[in-house]
Amino acid sequence: QVQLVESGGGLVQPGGSLRLSCVVSGSWFNSFGMGWYRQAPGKQRELVAYITSGHSTDLSHSVKDRFTISRDDPKNTVYLQMNSLKPEDTAVYYCYADRPVGGNRREEYWGQGTQVTVSS
Repeated sequence: QVQLVESGGGLVQPGGSLRLSCVVSGSWFNSFGMGWYRQAPGKQRELVAYITSGHSTDLSHSVKDRFTISRDDPKNTVYLQMNSLKPEDTAVYYCYADRPVGGNRREEYWGQGTQVTVSS
């Protein structure tokens, strides 16, 4: 059974920083690609950042110069370091994991989400 548990959300002032963490239970963490999605009220869920099992990273244009995604495989943990936060970063942030399981199929897992609110 694979479970994802996020932590680190909260209320921060514009220009501030937060670091989100996501711990993955179960084995073979290093076989997963890991990502962070976010969903603001009234908007669709969007991919913010992704890191492959080989540690290659990709970030959305809106956060590219402010956020960093990283992973610590021995700790089964992926991080999202968020700097220079803006009110428009306010959203529920979800941890995501996926890996191939044969053919074109992939298995996917989601965390429960953690609220990030950027406000003065």
